[in-house]
Amino acid sequence: MKVSEKGLDLIKQFEGFRDYVYMCPAGRPTIGYGHVIDQKLVALTKAAPRMTREKAEQLLKDDVKEAENAINSSVKVNISQGQFDALVSLIYNWGAYNFKISTGLRKLNAGDYSGAADEFFSKVRGVVNIDSEFSNGLYKRRKAELELWQS
Repeated sequence: MKVSEKGLDLIKQFEGFRDYVYMCPAGRPTIGYGHVIDQKLVALTKAAPRMTREKAEQLLKDDVKEAENAINSSVKVNISQGQFDALVSLIYNWGAYNFKISTGLRKLNAGDYSGAADEFFSKVRGVVNIDSEFSNGLYKRRKAELELWQS
């Protein structure tokens, strides 16, 4: 499967667009719609022209391929397009490695869709903290991903 426009729009909504290099909450140099750039390129990027939305959208489409591959290679049960899109957004934010070792994936592959959703998107078990601090922004993102999962 591949992410739909609806899934890409959700990522764009929560990542936001910035045409310049900034430090994300995880302390990484980032540009566009949450595209992490190599630390070595930061000095070069600051001197470069600002990023266009078109280039940022292309980078996003390239970046989500890692999430698509993680899902397509790790999920052993049937999932809907909404569930796939929700997982792409989660993995884009969370990382493919964290997804592959997650309790949520184990529950999903066991056919426990509700338990998987709880692991991925709930306020208690979902990833809603930055440096051990609750993040209302991440919580809102998980809620939106859950709505997409349930669609």
